[in-house]
Amino acid sequence: MTVETIVEILRKVLDVALVWCLLYYILRSLRKNVKMIMLFKGILIIVFTKILSDVLDLVTIGYLIDYVIEWAPLALIVIFQPEIRDALENLGRTQLLGKHKTLSINELEKTIYEITSAVDYMCRMRIGALIVIERDNSLAEYSNKAQKIYADVSGPLLSSIFYTNNPLHDGGVIIRGDKIICAGAVFPTSDSLTISKRLGTRHRAALGISEQTDCISLVVSEETGRISIAIGGELMYNLSLDEVRIRLLEALAPSHKILNEAKEKMGNE
Repeated sequence: MTVETIVEILRKVLDVALVWCLLYYILRSLRKNVKMIMLFKGILIIVFTKILSDVLDLVTIGYLIDYVIEWAPLALIVIFQPEIRDALENLGRTQLLGKHKTLSINELEKTIYEITSAVDYMCRMRIGALIVIERDNSLAEYSNKAQKIYADVSGPLLSSIFYTNNPLHDGGVIIRGDKIICAGAVFPTSDSLTISKRLGTRHRAALGISEQTDCISLVVSEETGRISIAIGGELMYNLSLDEVRIRLLEALAPSHKILNEAKEKMGNE
C-alpha cells in the first residue's frame, strides 16, 4: 500500500467523522431547543411538499416552493440570528475544545444544596426570585446584558440578590455550573394560554426562557412563597423543597444513584 493510498483513506475517514460530528451536534441542539425543533419541522414540510409537487407535477405549488427555497437561507439567517450565534457559542464551549467545565457529583450536590437553601429561606421570607440554570443551550444573549457577578453559588448570596431593596432583585439570576454569572437578567415572557392569570411576570419569564432553551427555571412567588419550576416549556407549581431537589437531579444528573437515593428518602418521609 502506497503512501498516497494511506493518505487518501485517512482523508475519507476524517471527512466522514467530521460529517458525523456535525450531524450529532445539530441533532443534539434540535433535541433541546424548541425554536430549532419548529424550524426543523418546517424544513421537513417544505422538502416533503417539494417531492410531492415533483411526483404529481403540481406546477404552481412547485414554483412557490422553489421561490421559498431560493430565499430561505437569507431569511433564516435574519430570523434566527440569535439562535445561530448561540449555536456557535455552544460549539465554542464544548468539552471538545476544553472550555466547558463538567461538575463532579460532589460539586453538583453542593450547588443544588446552596440553591435549595436559598429557595427555602426566600419562601419563608416571601422574597420573590427567579433563578435560571444554564445547561447545553447558551444564555449569553441574556447574561451579556445583565450585571456580571461570576461568584460561587451560595445560599446567602442568592438571597441577598433578591432582597427587596437590592436594585437587581427584579431581574433573574443565571447559574452556569457552580457559578452565579450574572444578576438582573431579563428574559422573554411566555404567551402560553395555559399559564394561570394569577401568576405574574416572573412565572411567565421562567416559562418563556424554558420554551426557547433547555435551561431550568426556578421561581419563588413573592405573594405566596410557593416554588415553581419550568423545564422544556412546562411549568410545575407549588413544589416542596424535596420535589425541587429531585427535579434538579433529574435534569442535571439523571443516571446517578443520588437521584434514586433522594426519591427513596422522600418516599420514606
